[in-house]
Amino acid sequence: MAPRANWKGFLRLSLVTCRVALYPATSDTEKVSFNQINRKTGHRIKYLKVDAETGDEVTSEDIVKGYKVDTDTYIEVTKDELDEIALDSTHTIEIDEFVPKADIDNRYLIRPYYLVPDGKVGHDAFAVIRETIRSMDKVAIGRVVLTNREHIIALEPLESGLMGTLLRYPYEVRSEKEYFDDIQDVKLTKDMLDLAKHIVEKKSGAFEPELFEDHYEAALIDLINKKRSGAPIAAKAAPKTGGNVINLMDALKKSLASEKDAAPIAKVVKETVKGKKPKKRVEGQREMLLPIAGKGGKEAAAKTAPKEASKKADKPVRAPARAKKAG
Repeated sequence: MAPRANWKGFLRLSLVTCRVALYPATSDTEKVSFNQINRKTGHRIKYLKVDAETGDEVTSEDIVKGYKVDTDTYIEVTKDELDEIALDSTHTIEIDEFVPKADIDNRYLIRPYYLVPDGKVGHDAFAVIRETIRSMDKVAIGRVVLTNREHIIALEPLESGLMGTLLRYPYEVRSEKEYFDDIQDVKLTKDMLDLAKHIVEKKSGAFEPELFEDHYEAALIDLINKKRSGAPIAAKAAPKTGGNVINLMDALKKSLASEKDAAPIAKVVKETVKGKKPKKRVEGQREMLLPIAGKGGKEAAAKTAPKEASKKADKPVRAPARAKKAG
């Protein structure tokens, strides 16, 4: 199922306007997630909204927003008052300026979105805006309102569409001076830096995110599959520590030697992975989880348990995940 747009409206560059839709470029819904349950009954935990002083449950119609000004003092703000200050630009991304991409500090980046034409008309206007940004080799800076908050958005061409990245405001970015002032100013020898550079060269390569592996996610899937199929779960051995680094120069030399030994193996593994036909992406966070036994209950599960237990964690098929509602 195609994701729902987080926002729909207009993209405007001066007098050039087109209808567009904004889609999230990333998703966390495919990761394994847990519910909290009652150990005694196996039922899910339900949370109630209660008065902090009386302990009585409070209904939704009696809950309002409040800004804390003191320990027990709040300024109440109603929905009508919030609606009064709502911004007029809720349905238009207005491009205000163009800046070099290199000028945008990475600390200001929040999350990416995909911007596409909405509907069958307006594709020509969208293309004009996209190609204008591309030809200038700059990033377009605009404003968009999401969930009643105005955000700065940076737009840049991405193939036939646009990628929009939400940016933080200056007051949201902390100064590095608060953290870096106590770092000691040490002098490093040329030999140390040369050895470190050799290590970096051995580890250098192209950015290939398809080779990244989420080891914790894989371990979670393996754990759930084993518990579901009744396979035994072995205790994990304590990790070995390398001890404290006594001599930095010795540590660099040992690191370089270990990298030389590991490089041929890593190259073979990488080439093997790259040579494999990529798996078709399955939308859903549990594509590798074993299916739940249907009617037939414990008897059916018991018959299939030994066979399923022997499967590797990357073999089972996940159940399709529910589409995430727009936020």
